[in-house]
Amino acid sequence: MIESGRPRPRPRLRRRYGPGVLVRLSPVILTVVIAALAYTTPPELAFSRLLPAAPALAAAMWPVLPTVLLGTVCLLLMIGLSLVFPDLGTWWTVAGIIAVTVAAAYGSHVRLQRERTLLQVRLVADAAQQVVLSPMPRRFGNVEIESLYLAAAAEARIGGDFYEAIDTPYGVRLLIGDVRGKGLPAVGAAAAIVNAFREAAYSETDMIHVARRLDASCTRYNGAFPPDGTMERFATALLVEIPNDGGRIDVLNCGHPPPLLLNRTTLRVLESKTPSPLLSLAELLGDHYNVDTCAFAPGDLLLLYTDGIAEARDRNGEFFPLAAWMRRQPLTPPRELLTALHRDLLRYTNGRLDDDIAALAVHLSGHRATQSQ
Repeated sequence: MIESGRPRPRPRLRRRYGPGVLVRLSPVILTVVIAALAYTTPPELAFSRLLPAAPALAAAMWPVLPTVLLGTVCLLLMIGLSLVFPDLGTWWTVAGIIAVTVAAAYGSHVRLQRERTLLQVRLVADAAQQVVLSPMPRRFGNVEIESLYLAAAAEARIGGDFYEAIDTPYGVRLLIGDVRGKGLPAVGAAAAIVNAFREAAYSETDMIHVARRLDASCTRYNGAFPPDGTMERFATALLVEIPNDGGRIDVLNCGHPPPLLLNRTTLRVLESKTPSPLLSLAELLGDHYNVDTCAFAPGDLLLLYTDGIAEARDRNGEFFPLAAWMRRQPLTPPRELLTALHRDLLRYTNGRLDDDIAALAVHLSGHRATQSQ
């Protein structure tokens, strides 16, 4: 699923849990199998003593009432088997079934409470992520933009990757980046950076000053919420400006993977001649920023991405060949490009990602259109 101008569910990895119906019915299947073995085998084998395992298994996936009902069925089966085989040691097994059923019912209750708590945490995480990855317009004039986001921790649906696109008096300005770390602290740092960009992109005439504002915001956040351990919290970022007069793009790279520019004949990897310092590390590495300029003609396709894409691995540990993949793509609209990237990336990694993923695809059309939301 690719985000566009209105809120949509974030794309999530599809997990393979196997035949779900059989898994849910496994306590019933186990009960039937044990009862059948107990009835068809010699009493000395005492398969009936395994009946307490059925309610214990049910507690891991069933609510409290079905778990208790299954324990009751096991109890009745044991009583029935004792009428057929009087020497089964019925009362010991009955006591075991009752004890396990009571414990299983309590365990099921605790599990359900934790699942409700986890659901609330996920809702909070989604709300926090929306602060960073708010829906963006699909078009600014003749600049068409689409976005893609996948969180490695699909259950939490939260990560430290961020992006933004804003139409300013100086042109369309884009931001994409990645905060070191995961969870709410990383999202907090990403939110501080994105909010600073939303303000600075309008007010600053020079992208170097925008980058300094982002660095200052990240540094202030780290000072207010120090990272755990001795490692510094920093962020990579890529700033791109598409001026109103067209014909070129300006790129300021703060330690981020280089963007890819595809035109009708070639693919260019826009490596920075002089990389700029990572956000929050300007004091350590030096406050020296550099802007690179390259041609950007109508019909060209620009891909900005985080390192989760370039560093995605297959079963053999090989990195996803992003440049080679991009070179094989036609000059399609941004939505189709990211749809293909989403599909091929999940296929390459067999649905398993080790890092969050974010991408922006930008296409420059030959005519200027009105902005669509």
